[in-house]
Amino acid sequence: MVAAARQLLWVDDEADLLESHRLFLAEKGYAVEMARNASDALELLRRRSFDLLLLDEQMPGMRGLSMVREARELAPTLPVVMVTKSEDDTTLREALGVDVTEYLVKPVNPRQVLSVVTRILEGPQIRQQAVARTFAGRFRDLESADLRALEWRDWIARFAEVVQWDVDLTAAGEAGLQGSLRSMLPDSRRAFAAYVAAHYPRWVNKDIEGDRPPLSIDVVAEFLLPVLERESRALFIVVDCLRLDQWRVLEPLIAAHFEVDTTHYFSILPTATPYARNALFSGLFPGEIAARYPDWWGEREDETLNAHEKELLELHLREARGTTLVRYHKVSSSLEADQMIRNVANAIAPEGVTACVFNFIDLLTHGRSESAILYEVARDEQALRQLTVQWFNRSPLLAILREAAAKGVPVVLTSDHGSIHCNTPATVLARRDATQNLRYKFGTDIRAENADQALLFTNPDDLRLPHRGGAGGGNTILATGDCFFVYPTKLREYQQRYRGSFLHGGVTPEEVILPLAMLTPRR
Repeated sequence: MVAAARQLLWVDDEADLLESHRLFLAEKGYAVEMARNASDALELLRRRSFDLLLLDEQMPGMRGLSMVREARELAPTLPVVMVTKSEDDTTLREALGVDVTEYLVKPVNPRQVLSVVTRILEGPQIRQQAVARTFAGRFRDLESADLRALEWRDWIARFAEVVQWDVDLTAAGEAGLQGSLRSMLPDSRRAFAAYVAAHYPRWVNKDIEGDRPPLSIDVVAEFLLPVLERESRALFIVVDCLRLDQWRVLEPLIAAHFEVDTTHYFSILPTATPYARNALFSGLFPGEIAARYPDWWGEREDETLNAHEKELLELHLREARGTTLVRYHKVSSSLEADQMIRNVANAIAPEGVTACVFNFIDLLTHGRSESAILYEVARDEQALRQLTVQWFNRSPLLAILREAAAKGVPVVLTSDHGSIHCNTPATVLARRDATQNLRYKFGTDIRAENADQALLFTNPDDLRLPHRGGAGGGNTILATGDCFFVYPTKLREYQQRYRGSFLHGGVTPEEVILPLAMLTPRR
């Protein structure tokens, strides 16, 4: 069955001079209807639909730009290409103001017009086919890679590529190929957990030399301090629970205001806010924080442990470079978001570091488990990315980034941990002293029924965590893969409540490998 020709409407009072263009487009499979004035063209639009409108601006009677506004009422999604003799900047700006898709200045040759028409009408399909072909070739290499041979840089490169393919295949509408990509994830997550289990105790032991990835404790020293050596002030932003794929869809929106240089680091374990974000601000492991500042750290697992982030950052900067002014904002509610947007002109300190924590994405992932509406809106990773973009476009985060760009303030933007879409319950055997977290647990005698579903650490010093419950410190288990911990006595309740949730605290690339962006304002 031959596909119907795409229908073009070309409006120009010199239609006779465009016959060669019409014939050339017809040879390429496009049906072109000609109209000599805006009135005739609008009548045609009332009677039938077209795929694209080519339009002259300077015609007797109604101007082309005026016709665009009326055509939008008849066909709101109709692409418009302005083809005109006018090289006036005002006309170009007016055309952009009414959302003209493309602007061509006469004289134009038939192939120029064909190129624009093809890009607008066939471009998405052409790009989709190109993505599919490229991925098909690359998929074989990703699938056959020896994961046991990967070092930390290789893991970052592999995970970053998989994330980009996920974003690109989503944009191309290639659900089948996305299924192939996701089929690799279980093996990849198992291999990553085994790699981290084998190397993490060495990474966190400062007395043992050797190559290791940047960790949460290194972010301020390796990325923020060099900015402060060059500039009198900087903006340090932590977006709680921001995954790498969410960053990838935000990055193009931020690139309108900044030159963006993205790198990556590894979150400390557990990949949870009380541990990872305190380490981020302090440059210390949780065990060191508890030893130095015992009044700030107790045996609890909620975010009240994060009540001293500003003080930890001030102490960290003081040790590194002397006294540094720190202005701190935490945005965890709609009221705090509104306050920041209203006062954004004064949000950035005139010197030193302005540190901002944005908790919306973390609140969304937690609230999703409690709300059927949120669960439906953010059903999977793709939906979560779209919701992140919608939030960002109206967020205090974008407001303060625009303010930083306008004032020429450099920005270090990162996350404290990611999250993983959990679908597999993992039964835990424990005493009553076990903590309640779903991706990590502490307890005197605690273990996963299936050892493949969790990493077990019997010595808290291997994770540089505070000792709990006496000298022995108890055991720590960290979930791997897409597991969430359940107790045998509450198996059905936990399965029903938490299956399909986005959780964090365990050991997967999604939780551990995080984006860190250096943003330089565009001049």
